[in-house]
Amino acid sequence: MNFLRGVMGGPSAGPQPSGADTIQKLCDRVASSTLLDDRRDAVRALKSLSKKYRLEVGIQAMEHLIRVLQTDRSDSEIIGYALDTLYNVISNDLEEEEQEENVPKQVDDLGSQFTEIFIKQQENVTLLLTLVEEFDFHVRWPGVKLLTSLLKQQGPQVQQIILVSPMGVSRLMDLLADSREVIRNDGVLLLQQLTKSNAAIQKIVAFENAFERLLDIVTEEGNSDGGIVVEDCLLLLQNLLKNNNSNQNFFKEGSYIQRMKPWFEVGDDNCGWSAQKVTNLHLMLQLVRVLVSPTNPPGATSSCQKAMFHCGLLQQLCTILMATGVPADILTETINTVSEVIRGCQMNQDYFASVNAPSNPPRPAIVVLLMSMVNERQPFVLRCAVLYCFQCFLYKNQKGQGEIVSTLLPSTIDGNSVSAGQLLCGGLFSTDSLSNWCAAVALAHALQENATLKEQLLRVQLATSIGNPPVSLLQQCTNILSQGSKVQTRVGLLMLLCTWLSNCSIAVTHFLHNPANVPFLTGQIAENLGEEEQLVQGLCALLLGISIYYNDNSLENYRKEKLKQLIEKRIGRENFIEKLGFISKHELYSRAAQKPQPSFSSPDHMMFDHEFTKLVKELEGVISKAIYKSSEEDKKEEEVKKTLEQHDNIVTHYKKVIREQDQELEELKQRINTLASQNEQLQATVTQQVSQIQQHKDQYNLLKVQLGKDTQHHNSHGDTFQMNGIQTEDVSKLKEELEEWKNKHELLQGQLREKESVIEKLKASPLEVGTTEQSSQTSKPGSLEHNNDLQKELEMLRSQLQLQSAEISKLQMENQKLQIMSATAEPPLGDSGAAAANKSESEGRLEQEIRELKSEVKALSEEKESLKQHLDSASSTVAILQDEKSKLQQEVAESKKEQDDLLVLLADQDQKLSALKIKLKDLGVPVEDEDDIESGDQGDEDEEGDEEEQD
Repeated sequence: MNFLRGVMGGPSAGPQPSGADTIQKLCDRVASSTLLDDRRDAVRALKSLSKKYRLEVGIQAMEHLIRVLQTDRSDSEIIGYALDTLYNVISNDLEEEEQEENVPKQVDDLGSQFTEIFIKQQENVTLLLTLVEEFDFHVRWPGVKLLTSLLKQQGPQVQQIILVSPMGVSRLMDLLADSREVIRNDGVLLLQQLTKSNAAIQKIVAFENAFERLLDIVTEEGNSDGGIVVEDCLLLLQNLLKNNNSNQNFFKEGSYIQRMKPWFEVGDDNCGWSAQKVTNLHLMLQLVRVLVSPTNPPGATSSCQKAMFHCGLLQQLCTILMATGVPADILTETINTVSEVIRGCQMNQDYFASVNAPSNPPRPAIVVLLMSMVNERQPFVLRCAVLYCFQCFLYKNQKGQGEIVSTLLPSTIDGNSVSAGQLLCGGLFSTDSLSNWCAAVALAHALQENATLKEQLLRVQLATSIGNPPVSLLQQCTNILSQGSKVQTRVGLLMLLCTWLSNCSIAVTHFLHNPANVPFLTGQIAENLGEEEQLVQGLCALLLGISIYYNDNSLENYRKEKLKQLIEKRIGRENFIEKLGFISKHELYSRAAQKPQPSFSSPDHMMFDHEFTKLVKELEGVISKAIYKSSEEDKKEEEVKKTLEQHDNIVTHYKKVIREQDQELEELKQRINTLASQNEQLQATVTQQVSQIQQHKDQYNLLKVQLGKDTQHHNSHGDTFQMNGIQTEDVSKLKEELEEWKNKHELLQGQLREKESVIEKLKASPLEVGTTEQSSQTSKPGSLEHNNDLQKELEMLRSQLQLQSAEISKLQMENQKLQIMSATAEPPLGDSGAAAANKSESEGRLEQEIRELKSEVKALSEEKESLKQHLDSASSTVAILQDEKSKLQQEVAESKKEQDDLLVLLADQDQKLSALKIKLKDLGVPVEDEDDIESGDQGDEDEEGDEEEQD
């Protein structure tokens, strides 16, 4: 311990040892000491020296420290010291104190070399992953920091080791659930380094529920108002989602886009934004852009755009866009984000067109943004963002293109308000070259792949000055070109003209109709100018080539052949092709072709538009071929074009016809549906009326019958064979019914007797089978139970028959009473009053008895039906029992056959055994008979029994 006091700065006598010697002695103590306290103190001393003597500690102590991690895991304190020491050795981050003291920097790759030594044995990284799982703060936190430093120094190698380690990534994901914020926050930093440029690890982390946990942390920390932790979480989310289509789809399918909306809910008071809030919101906007980036697959981008619209995220972004007091860099990034959310999505583009700025009177957001674009006092990056937003609004949006161009046409110009078209024209002819370029590119996007609008734009007339006649927009553009303005202005106007004239023969004709245009272009191309003008020369060559390629030969002086001859004489074909190649060879052209967003380091570099680079790539080759084609080839090509145009016209005509037929079909289908519904309603009405008619008929017949009965009753009032409308025929019918019930009763009794005899036979047959074969009886225990059920059912049937016979006897008695009453029904002529009283009493009794008889007859008929059902079920059970009997008999026969076969086999075996015994006896081998063996065994048993009795 005295040695350690000396190392740690305690008082000591004699000369002080050097740093290297001290480190060597401490390493020896770590390696050789048997006491844990000594080793712990030595490691603590190494930790204190590791910052100042980083190289020496790393070279001499790393091996010993790794051994401590392997052997002393039970002591968290020494493990923590060892991890801290390794972190100080491997990490390249200098402490603030060291920076203040101006300590010289170590070699930049020192940490990388020590990392390489540490990870040379993959077991060291696996050991570190195990230590990170420990819950002890003094072990887990240093382990997280050390692993983060390893990933910073040798990222790909450490990533690969963790990837192949069992549950390596899953262990690290548990850090996000740690309740201690320090470990959780450093875990986020660790996962940032782990997921850099490794799609496999990114997928594993995403499917380990990383999105849910990170979004929860962002929400807990206060969204955009949160601190550095929110920034770290957003950076990790960007790592997981950027250029990873699988994770982007998982993020969308998990409904995590909806959870991004609260991030952008900024209040009305937008003053005093902190630097951290600006950073957080900037990263949040970038995260939205990652999901809708133009470089993503179109299907994935489109689905994310729709999800952002439906959850209200686009609406929230537009609110920030139109808000006041938003910092300029946040406003710029918001414009870029809205641009990519609406790019190519018709639903989002339509919504954006409907957004109005909160001004008086309200103005469309597009107009407000264009005002910023053509205003030279606005920041350069903001103007670029507005141009990008306008381009994305018009991308694959013919409806939006038409709305923009319509604001330039004479019939729709409103003098009281500023329109988008007026702002573009104002920017196009402004004195600011950047406004000229932006307005030209914006107008070119309004004409992109839309031949109809290119023709309509030819109608636009501009009033240049008072007293002079108006000139067309096309003519004004060529006039500015010929005036020798700035290079940026001329490049913008030439890009606009090339886009306008491409694939539009009418525009080419209008352009060539001005006699000054072709000489100007040939003169520009033929001159030998400096490098700055080479770009203009290339664009002039492209414009002249478009005038040749899309020329319909409607102007005699500017037919294709004459223009080619002009190029041959004044420029030369090779020279023309060389000047045309200046465009694609330019450095700024290559930059613009990389991505749609216009990103330039300075306004001077703003030369090419992304969509225009596609046009150059498409036309450069065909123009070069067109220049070298002969007149015969041109004629053939024209014929082919005419044929194709005719074919296109025919196809267009048939498409129109098909469209009309589709509309007619839809109308007819709708009519059929309405007629079908009407038909159903009419059928229902008819059915209802038919039922009503039938009811009326029934009522009529009933009334008719009742009227006939009443008439008959009045005509034969004194008839002795009638009594209150009840004739003797009714009595005779009742008698016949009673006879029928008797016959049916006897018939049912006979059938029951037959069934009982059959069942008795069936009962007897299973018993006989059981005596012959006991196994078959055990295999069919359910048959006897079934017979018992049948017996019970027969008893029930007998009881029902007895009840029925009692009912029949009752009916017979009532019938006799009726006969007696009918015989005594006629009263004497003299006793008319008493007869009338007796008659009324007898009528009442008869009506009541008749009702009782009818109800009893009905009950008997129901009982009859139930008896029939019981008989049917009994017959079915009899059939089932017969089947079971036949099966039992078959099984008995089979078992007998098996027994016979076994007996035959036993007889054969006995014969074989006796033959073998005879052979053995002949060979002289003593053989005992089975009877002898059995008797011997029995004798032995008897002897044993006797011995036991004696005992």
